[in-house]
Amino acid sequence: MTDSPTTKEQIQRIKVSLRLGMNGVAATSMREKGLRYAQNFGVELPRLKAIAAEWQPNVDLAQALWHEEIRECKILAGLLYPPDAFLPDLAEIWVGEIRNIEIAEMTCLHLFRHLSYAPALAFRWISDEREYVQVCGFLLIARLLTERGAMNERASSEFLDQAVFAFLSGTYHIRRAVSTAIRRYMQYSEENAFQVCRQVDRLADSDVEAEQLLYQIVREEVE
Repeated sequence: MTDSPTTKEQIQRIKVSLRLGMNGVAATSMREKGLRYAQNFGVELPRLKAIAAEWQPNVDLAQALWHEEIRECKILAGLLYPPDAFLPDLAEIWVGEIRNIEIAEMTCLHLFRHLSYAPALAFRWISDEREYVQVCGFLLIARLLTERGAMNERASSEFLDQAVFAFLSGTYHIRRAVSTAIRRYMQYSEENAFQVCRQVDRLADSDVEAEQLLYQIVREEVE
């Protein structure tokens, strides 16, 4: 009977799999689109999921993968960290270390949305001043609206106030994340859609580009 591989050995085996799945064209395309990584093999998501399926979810392995400055390792970390073992303090550390939109999206999709305390995280993050923390907060809210249902009145009010403020004052990626969350919120019910319309009606005749853009996004969703 052979001993189980150490975390270091597991990482080495995973890197071999990543090299076998290298896609230089994809890596170049990502770089041209502004997705900068210290190292990027260009491995596509279906292949990454197949690699993750070869390993049992494991705290030590996932944590070690997250510390690798490699695109694919960051994504695999979210796929392999057991959500029940992922503590709130660690969520704050990880979200603070996210540096681009792809890792924000992938980590929300594969890990953050599965956390039992995800709603509390999302509302804390949408009021944060850091760009990708806010992005994760709004992406997480969009996911939770789809999977867990309605917000109570207080949460709805807080979400709409923060969403409008973040859209009007935020970066391109924040605006995109806010737009996704607002659309999911409006799609949930007619009452939600009415609340959003009431919030942005005052922007209909605005000459400010961001305000007009937000108004158009809401109008298109209604139509």
